[in-house]
Amino acid sequence: MATDLRVSLTDRCNLRCSYCMPPEGLPWLPNSDVLTDDEVIRLVRVAVERLGVREVRFTGGEPLIRPGLTKIVAASAELAPRPQLSLTTNGIGLERLARPLRDAGLDRVNISLDTLDADRFERLTHRRRHHDVLAGLTAAVAAGLTPVKINAVLLRGINDDEAPALLRFALAHGYELRFIEQMPLDAQHAWDRGTMITAAEILAALQAEFTLLPDPAERGGAPAETWLIDGSTGLDGRPAKVGVIGSVTRPFCGDCDRTRLTADGQVRNCLFATEESDLRSALRDGADDDEIARRWRAAMWGKRAGHGIDDAKFLQPARPMSAIGG
Repeated sequence: MATDLRVSLTDRCNLRCSYCMPPEGLPWLPNSDVLTDDEVIRLVRVAVERLGVREVRFTGGEPLIRPGLTKIVAASAELAPRPQLSLTTNGIGLERLARPLRDAGLDRVNISLDTLDADRFERLTHRRRHHDVLAGLTAAVAAGLTPVKINAVLLRGINDDEAPALLRFALAHGYELRFIEQMPLDAQHAWDRGTMITAAEILAALQAEFTLLPDPAERGGAPAETWLIDGSTGLDGRPAKVGVIGSVTRPFCGDCDRTRLTADGQVRNCLFATEESDLRSALRDGADDDEIARRWRAAMWGKRAGHGIDDAKFLQPARPMSAIGG
């Protein structure tokens, strides 16, 4: 059974990243379809107490725009055994919420930052909010939401020259940087493997300026392959690391330990799944915790051995990334 739960709290977002959704946005889920705070809390409790989940990450869309986020985090932190709690965010609003979230029990954050240039940021996201993301990063460190990790996606012809600069920035501020290969999860279905910046290209760009050493730590089910950066240390005094998540060219499906819950209460046993299992209806029809857990287990038992992106019959999920959650 999966031990890492990703919980999407909303499909809405205040950015329009080109690899995720069109500039005009998407039709959002009706409010009546979205799980209530209490429903989210109950499902997280079932996952922790009955299914062995030990890590919970809250995602979106953009989870910081969920009004009940702090309540959900606080309730999750009270569970026994207490799960590790993290958040994946674009950082907008984190300057204000970092301390309340830390006080509620959040352990750490991953913040998306694809470029150091404000104009490029606007081109990528169709919003001029670069300064807000930087402020969110600073606030996360100040609040103790460490290690603060940066997620970066490189797009050919836009920011594909920034890998070394992003790493220098991360090292200077004590952040941990993760590069993520662009995946076929955009709402426009415009993803093209031929134009994707691969893990090998990212590593080559980094190795041109840094000496990367194999990370002796066991990877386990972590999605990122990591390397130590010779001569650099993090805020904790340990060797600094950089990671690459090569979901397309270096898949890690055999070690995947994740289960996903969408904002409207559907279980997905893979990021690229084309089928879902409905827990919201079971909740609202009066199912007890045993029944919820039984349905959840059944959904995970149907998990495929791999995502099949290289298969000629591969079908991109109908849901875009913003409606699945990282």
